[in-house]
This record gives sequence, C-alpha cells and structure tokens, in this order.
Amino acid sequence: MRPVHVCEVIKSLARVGGAEVLLTRRLCAAPPGRRYTVVCLEATPTLFLERLRRHGVAVVDLTSCPRPLRMARLAAVVRRLRPDVLNVHSPLPASVLRPASLLWRHRPMLVSTVHSVRFRLPTLLLDRATGWLDHHTVAVSPEVARSVTTLGARRLSTRVHGVDVAEQRRWAAEAALIRKEWDVPEDAFLIVHAGNFRAVKNHGFLIEAAAELAASGETRATFLLAGSGPLFAETARRVADLRLPRVRLLGHVPDAARLIAAADLLVLCSTYEGLPVVVMEALAAGVPVVSTRVGGIPDLVESGRNGLLVPPGDPKAFAGAILRAMRPDVHARLREGARESAGTLDIGETAKWFDRLYDEAPRRSQVKPAG
Repeated sequence: MRPVHVCEVIKSLARVGGAEVLLTRRLCAAPPGRRYTVVCLEATPTLFLERLRRHGVAVVDLTSCPRPLRMARLAAVVRRLRPDVLNVHSPLPASVLRPASLLWRHRPMLVSTVHSVRFRLPTLLLDRATGWLDHHTVAVSPEVARSVTTLGARRLSTRVHGVDVAEQRRWAAEAALIRKEWDVPEDAFLIVHAGNFRAVKNHGFLIEAAAELAASGETRATFLLAGSGPLFAETARRVADLRLPRVRLLGHVPDAARLIAAADLLVLCSTYEGLPVVVMEALAAGVPVVSTRVGGIPDLVESGRNGLLVPPGDPKAFAGAILRAMRPDVHARLREGARESAGTLDIGETAKWFDRLYDEAPRRSQVKPAG
C-alpha cells in the first residue's frame, strides 16, 4: 500500500515568520510513513528549504512564475501532484484550491491550518465563502479558534504547535558558551528581544523601558535585540541618543532560538501578537517572559508563574516588571514555571497529532467516476 501523500501549501518560505517556522519544524519532526510535498508561492535559499529537503520533504517553489499567474499555476501543480491530503496555511491560496479541487478526479482531504486572527477584508470574505469545503480546520492557538478567521468552520480543532523542546534545552545547557559568543559579561542579567523591527513590535517602547532601568541605577541588565527591518536604523539612533551602552542591536541572527535559550529573560512589548514562536522557544528552554498583555500571549504566559504580563503603553510598568523578574527569588520561581510549561509545547507531539489527523485521508479522499 502506497504511503499517504500530504501536500502542504504555504504562501512564502522567503521570510522568517511564525507560520514558516512552525510548518518547517513540524515536518522535520513528522513520524515516518508519509510522503510530504511543500508548495510555496515564493521562496529564497534559506534554512527552511535546506532543512525540509534534508528531511526528505520535496519543495515546489513557484517564485519563477509571473505573479499574476501564480494562483492558476498553484492549482495546476497541486492537481498534478494528486495528494491524498491538502493542508493549506494561507487564506488566499486556500480560497483558490478549495473550489478547484471539486473539479479534480482525485479529490484530497482538505485541511486549513489558520495562523492569524486577522485577514484583509477581501481575503477574509473569500476564505469564509469557501471554508465550508474543508474537512478540518486547525487553529494554532485558542485566540485564533475564537476569531473571525475560523468562523463557520465545519470541524475545528485547536493545536498549539510548539517547538523542539529537547533542542532548546540542549542550548540552554550551553548558555555560558553562547553568551561568550556575544560578549555578554559574566555578571550580566541577559534580556533578549527577537523580532523584526516593525511598528507592531514596538521597539521604541522597549528602549524607553531600558532607559527607565538605567535611570533606576540597575547596571546588570544587558539587552540584546535580534532582528532586522525598516525601523532598525531609527531604533539604533534612539539607543545612541539615550546613551544606553547595555542595549545592543544585533541585526539578523540566523538562529535566534539559540540566543533566546541562553537568556535570563525574554521580553516582548508588541502592540499585537498571535501566539509568538519566540515565547514558546523561551519557555521550552526554561526562560521566563516579560511581555505586554496582548493577543494570544496570555494563552502561553501566566503572570506570576512563568512570566509577568503588563498592560501595553506604560514603559515604566514594563521596566518595573523587568526589575521584579530580576529579583533572585522571583526569577527562580518564574524559571521553574517556564520549565513546567514546556511539557505542552513539544512540536514532536504536534507532528504525531497531525499524523493521526492525516490517517483519515484514505477514508475521506474521493475519486470522481470517469465519464
């Protein structure tokens, strides 16, 4: 009996985003016995492509196809692949492939994995108009499951994907070596932020909080900010203007999860977040989180147990939460809570969960009679 063929469609493998990270890690952790093909509308030679191919996952990249023709090309490619399961991770491709599959002789089991609580209105309307054709909808967080992007799903499950817990713990065990690589003083309390320099990540807020810490006389706090983006230069100028020598902007860090595992604290000050991968990476490594209370973060961080949550918009309160988390007794308690949280964040268990879901494919896939 041939293995079940699963086709996973994602808009992009050209950027380091949550959906790309979660899909790549899940497929690399997938149990044997399935044949996987990833189809993406655009990609660049990144670690994603290398990791997927190294784990035996075929990748079809449609970057060379002219942009106006990509959706039609996507439908033709997936039809030719004849998958038993079609799992789509982006709403616009899903809106094209669902009705197209009705015309195929070999009709796959249709799954949508929803990663966001917000779509543009035209995309949302198209997605919801065709979503009833899905056999199963998977929300990556409780917040997504409650949102309009899964409204009307015929069969809805929530599955927090998680990260490679064992890998994060290995890196946490090497924290001293990793910190040396970044010239972190031995007596420093290392605070890491990892995210693109865009408005939603609210780096200016973080810099104001760091200035509050410096004004309080705290000298151990060392901030490393990993990431790139349009607001990088502006943020760097602000750090220079405020004379904050213990705040360093690192630029793009290829494997920021490793740096996060070596931290004493992960911070997020976003104005909005879904279910951030960086938070899962931190908790898996036993690193507490101080964050603004936005989006799906409270689904992962329980204030006082594995981190501290503060309202958005108050840098002084954020700085106060960092100072509190730096207290030895509080930090030890939060670290223990973070370690305990890791049990629910293992990407290997999520890979097994999807494997069981895909077991339904031979019973659900439909073949239209000839003639």
